[in-house]
Amino acid sequence: MRTMKLGSSSLEVPVVAVGCMRINSLEKKESEHFIQSALEEGANFFDHADIYGGGVCEEIFADAIHMNADIRENIILQSKCGIRKGMFDFSKEYILESVDGILKRLRTEYLDVLLLHRPDALVEPEEVAEAFDILETSGKVRHFGVSNQNPMQIQLLKKFVKQPLVANQLQLSITNATMISNGINVNMENDSAINRDGSVLDYCRLNDITIQPWSPFQYGFFEGVFLGSEKFPELNQQIDEIAATYGVSSTTIAIAWLLRHPAHMQPVIGTMNIDRLKDCCKASDIQLTREEWYRIYRAAGNILP
Repeated sequence: MRTMKLGSSSLEVPVVAVGCMRINSLEKKESEHFIQSALEEGANFFDHADIYGGGVCEEIFADAIHMNADIRENIILQSKCGIRKGMFDFSKEYILESVDGILKRLRTEYLDVLLLHRPDALVEPEEVAEAFDILETSGKVRHFGVSNQNPMQIQLLKKFVKQPLVANQLQLSITNATMISNGINVNMENDSAINRDGSVLDYCRLNDITIQPWSPFQYGFFEGVFLGSEKFPELNQQIDEIAATYGVSSTTIAIAWLLRHPAHMQPVIGTMNIDRLKDCCKASDIQLTREEWYRIYRAAGNILP
């Protein structure tokens, strides 16, 4: 597995992250086999959140990997906090409480990366800064980032938070590519020109923040996957043709499309299927041409002015 630096940090990570939101759908032996298969592929970066399965997913992961000190030093753990029932919460008390719970469930003394989940409208960045300082000083968290935040929200945090924000987890796929399309359709009178996220793609590139695309196979907001969907015949035709050229699956090409972007993104894959996991990891070795990248982009219904 090819690796990259996460944001401005010195942390070396695989270019594909393994999302663990659905690990509670597996039986114990299945989860053990899945985690072992990921490690064999070099996919040792595991993404969690305290709300996944109400915390159960983190416990299942720790059991499946048979967590101990030796194993811990050979994996990279990221988790997220801030989503509570009916609200979002970035208060100092809740961040600290959440991290303690995450560490207990994962049976580890530290997180490599902590992300703040969905933006809290009532955030007091001074409190976030205090929480981050405590977590860093105590050794409980080594790196910090955000999820689903726009540039001004990040700037507000950076005014008070002294730690670099190394990642921003955002929804992005071939069919959900508004952060790309609004940059292509600058000054045009069409829907693709609408800037819905404050130019977050360019902002993250300018500030050395790694974008971690989530739901890289989804269209809409969890409406379904575009691969094999009758709603996207032209897209699937193009992906299948390019996949045949490289001798890989359509799954591999969908991830390779994201990896081809010069922003050096780290897609978070959510599959619990080992074959699909392996196909995703193969994308690390595929370098789409500019022509192939644009063929896929246009086939998804994205326009060029």
